[in-house]
Amino acid sequence: MMASHDTFLLISALLSVIALVILIARYKLNPFIALMAVSLGLGLTTRMPPQTVVKSFEAGLGGTLGHIAIIVALGTILGKMMAESRGADRIAHTLIRLFGERNVPWAMAVVGFLVGLPVFFEVGFVLLVPIAFNVARRTGTSLILVGLPMVAGLSVVHGLVPPHPAAMLAVTAYNADIGRTVFYAMLIGIPTTIIAGPLYAKLIANRIKLDASSGIAAQFLEEGPVRDLPSFGLTLATILLPVVLMLIGSGADFFVAPQSRWNGLLRLLGGADIALLIGAVVSFITLGKMRGFSRETILKFSEECLAPTATITLLIGAGGGFGRVLQDSGTSQAIIDLALRSHISLLFSAWLVAALVRLATGSATVAMTMAAGIIAPIALHSGIRPELLTIATGAGSLVFSHFNDGGFWLVKEYFNMDVAQTIKSWSICETIISVVGLLLALALSAVI
Repeated sequence: MMASHDTFLLISALLSVIALVILIARYKLNPFIALMAVSLGLGLTTRMPPQTVVKSFEAGLGGTLGHIAIIVALGTILGKMMAESRGADRIAHTLIRLFGERNVPWAMAVVGFLVGLPVFFEVGFVLLVPIAFNVARRTGTSLILVGLPMVAGLSVVHGLVPPHPAAMLAVTAYNADIGRTVFYAMLIGIPTTIIAGPLYAKLIANRIKLDASSGIAAQFLEEGPVRDLPSFGLTLATILLPVVLMLIGSGADFFVAPQSRWNGLLRLLGGADIALLIGAVVSFITLGKMRGFSRETILKFSEECLAPTATITLLIGAGGGFGRVLQDSGTSQAIIDLALRSHISLLFSAWLVAALVRLATGSATVAMTMAAGIIAPIALHSGIRPELLTIATGAGSLVFSHFNDGGFWLVKEYFNMDVAQTIKSWSICETIISVVGLLLALALSAVI
């Protein structure tokens, strides 16, 4: 009886995803409306109490927006100041000069990988996307060739490399050595970024035509002679300030005594929201007042850039609502049970559980955390290196980003893509990261 109910839940989830694709891609229904309607339909179909279906969707939407809305707003303001001051243009010009136009995809992969080390994917994305727009415009390169390597670098370190919170939770759950985990994650992460970033971007770029100056990109693009650009050092310091603050916050215990007042202050300043707030305020000075903009002009910039983000923010929230309905309906647990019934190697089991939770909930962090909690008791006497289990779990948590993942809508809307283009580029890129990460972890386990 239980098995048949689980099968029903899995089929319902599959049909709901198919319905989303048809409603958005075929019938051009507003994605927010489609996500809400399908979420409600899934909840009722899986026999959730009618009075709780809407509350479940609201809880998922609100929980997602509580963090993402702040990041998108502050990151967009910082990006707008970089554009209006032409700081993003300066960074783009310098990258082109240092790497050469032919190597721009590799430059963006390096930037994404390095900036992504201390920050969440969404934070790194909103910090770097103005640079991607300007690099694409200046070189006449496809936005896919520029942007996909950048997001690949961000995603790899978000899922595989401590000190990201989910990776740290997995390290703790598996009792892994953090130093070895970072070392193995770098060994696996660098070639994974190369394959999913520059190489896949080169393969797919000719099949996806995007206009780097349309949509939200338009507000991040400015024209003018190179001599009028702000200094590279000042611009880089402004964009990296939130990154540095987050690094200090995550390493607060190394600087001052744990649980002390100063420790709490460093952690406050190093939180993503506060770090981005400080970065945005500092940009008003370094990229605003110091560039000759009046207070009224800076206010105008910060206000006008937020309007285009409303759709993005709502879609991300709706994706969170869909994920929450999947959880509350029992579908996520049915997916986990399916994975645990499979008699396969432990590394692959860790990957599979994380992958299935990711598909069900849309969250890489939730997928990695849940999978580590499920696999850890089984792994205690397995003989498998816990560091590789951590990496395999992280790789699984990145598989095929789709409608219930905020990152899907973030990439789609900023890059001005339709659903099919987003799946061909971003979703497949994430799947390549996931599969290559698993294969390299399996290969490494065979030789160490």
